[in-house]
Amino acid sequence: MPLSGLIIWTLIGIAGVLLPARQTVWVLFIGTGLIVYLGMFLSRFTGENFLGRSKPKNPFDTLFFLTVGMSLLVFAIAIPFFMIEYSSLPLTVGILTGLMWMPLSWIIQHWIGIFHSISRTILVVGAWYVYPEKRFVVIPFIIVALYVFTIVILERRWKIIQSYQHAI
Repeated sequence: MPLSGLIIWTLIGIAGVLLPARQTVWVLFIGTGLIVYLGMFLSRFTGENFLGRSKPKNPFDTLFFLTVGMSLLVFAIAIPFFMIEYSSLPLTVGILTGLMWMPLSWIIQHWIGIFHSISRTILVVGAWYVYPEKRFVVIPFIIVALYVFTIVILERRWKIIQSYQHAI
């Protein structure tokens, strides 16, 4: 999922640079709606395979998918605000879809999800005020930078876990 988010938010930022706001809004709506599906597709190549039938289901998988559903439900906040102020979209969607990182921290018992959610909220709000004319560019790239940092930390964590398991 982090890789999927990185790809989609990069595309949103590029759209913010190249397209008028009206088209960028659609890229943001469609792109963020596709993050979970792209993540499921990519998981086939990363060894996670969310939809694979060979691995046993566990409560953490269910919790993860519930947090994805929670993130999608937040569009009920983002859309009405967007209807009043279109440039609110990167703010609301950027923060609200980042909330799922909090329960992920609990699932994986690691600080990175909490760091990602809190940093994302603070930086996105700050950018929304500081760069009012560049909200569709700066906010996506802040989110991309956080994804890069988060992926690096998760990859290091994975390697440590793997080396520990091989040592046993």
